[in-house]
Amino acid sequence: MFDGKFYEGKKVFVTGHTGFKGAWLCRILAGLGAKVTGYSLEPLTNPSLFEMAKTAEDIDSVIGDIRDADRLEQAFEKAQPEIVFHLAAQPLVRDSYKRPAYTYETNVMGTVNVLECIRKNDCTVSFLNVTTDKVYLNREWEWGYRENEMLDGFDPYSNSKSCSELVTHSYKNSFFADGRVAISTARAGNVIGGGDFSNDRIIPDCVRAAMEKKDIIVRNPYSTRPYQHVLEPLAAYMMIAEYQYKDAGYSGYYNVGPDDRDCFQTGALVDLFVRKWGEGLKWVEKNDGGPHEANFLKLDCSRLKSVFDWKPQWDLEKAVEMTVEWSKECLGGGDVRSCMDKQIAEFMKEWN
Repeated sequence: MFDGKFYEGKKVFVTGHTGFKGAWLCRILAGLGAKVTGYSLEPLTNPSLFEMAKTAEDIDSVIGDIRDADRLEQAFEKAQPEIVFHLAAQPLVRDSYKRPAYTYETNVMGTVNVLECIRKNDCTVSFLNVTTDKVYLNREWEWGYRENEMLDGFDPYSNSKSCSELVTHSYKNSFFADGRVAISTARAGNVIGGGDFSNDRIIPDCVRAAMEKKDIIVRNPYSTRPYQHVLEPLAAYMMIAEYQYKDAGYSGYYNVGPDDRDCFQTGALVDLFVRKWGEGLKWVEKNDGGPHEANFLKLDCSRLKSVFDWKPQWDLEKAVEMTVEWSKECLGGGDVRSCMDKQIAEFMKEWN
């Protein structure tokens, strides 16, 4: 499923490298010997995994706005990447209601800017645009969405990522129909893991409450989401990028999510976290009357499984266990970078 030596010496460009998923991805790629250039804003959280893991020591880190086409192009031309992972985004549903124009500028025009860099340079062989499971028109049905379902996210974040998908499709058909660049999009479900300090996400809220020895506040314990450890989609992204680098026939649109057994109600997920954390932690329901969010959402990942013989490695219990392990290492002032490396090594050993 995965050739650990493939990325050795490869020039890789990662947008959004200072974010939660970006920092984990850069750590994996650097460990495999890739020559990584990251392009992103300064970390948006304090603390940040990017800084705690000393990610900048492993890569060429360029701080810039994905909306700044000129600066992005300068960084891209210098890096001359063979492989591009596009993760840069305004990633929060609630923030998208507060700053809709900024969300569209970042998530739509940011994608255009990256694709323009690829169009203008002949170096890139493989491009992966990372979107979200929320790109689909959500009908609140109980079966998973497939890649051929209608794209029409409800809120500004989800809709902007639907637009990012459409932009990618258009560029693929208009400028790369000759196959010189293999292009895919990956629609991932909710991810958890050590080092996510974002607001308005349930596991970071759990970790903050645990560290402050407060009750966890749960807005909607009955909403159902597909949850997976952050290493699951990152490994899938790297697999897709590798396969289509070798054979453009693998390019396409892929859902990346857990098995149905790991589509949990939020309350059940928090119950699992409380059990793994211990120390008398508990949660309470408190709806703050916030904006619309989907109640039920899951993905059908049959295509990824059939094309690549892929399957998830860690179930949700293991994912929560690994998140708690990292968070307690952080709370105790331990070496979180080494903890990341340990978890990456364990995951990759199982995956191979």
